[in-house]
Amino acid sequence: MASIDKQLIQELRDRTGLGMMDCKNALEQTNGNIEEAIEFLRKKGSAVAAKRAGRLTAEGIVHAYIHPGDRIGVIVEINCETDFVARTSDVHQFAKDLCMHIAALRPLYLDSQSIDPVYLTKEKEIIREQVSAAGKPASIVEQILQGKLNKLYSDICLLNQPFVKNDQQTVQDVLTHLIAKTGENIIIKRFARFEIGA
Repeated sequence: MASIDKQLIQELRDRTGLGMMDCKNALEQTNGNIEEAIEFLRKKGSAVAAKRAGRLTAEGIVHAYIHPGDRIGVIVEINCETDFVARTSDVHQFAKDLCMHIAALRPLYLDSQSIDPVYLTKEKEIIREQVSAAGKPASIVEQILQGKLNKLYSDICLLNQPFVKNDQQTVQDVLTHLIAKTGENIIIKRFARFEIGA
């Protein structure tokens, strides 16, 4: 097997936020193809996260962030399985990054399941009317509706938003990597964003 170029490993690290050995292994598994390596790492992380999903998360941290200028503040609660993992630098860095993300991107909900049903019904009606008014055939109206809903979720749902530090990943992707790295189930329990005059 050919040795993997260090620059390639660093590029993969920059794009995924994962450790050097994970990135090196992924590149070796995919013969140095960076796009395939990213897919390999996503599948691996998703598999670990899926195994951990049902586990109890009774430990964790609350992190607070005040944006420079003292006009925006964010509080986030992150839960995990053990106090040991809650105290790791990885979890604390994730909490810090997440607070800055929330301050910048203003999510309204954690995920699509937590959206206010009245709000969601109204948005669906508006989208349907727009698509129908554009004269689209009924057969593709539902496909267009789903596409527009997915765009709405990526705008207003924290887990669906492109991550502020790497827009090639969603917040859910970053969380999945953290779960894979720590070996524990980790959830974002809740968050609050405060802004003067908002």
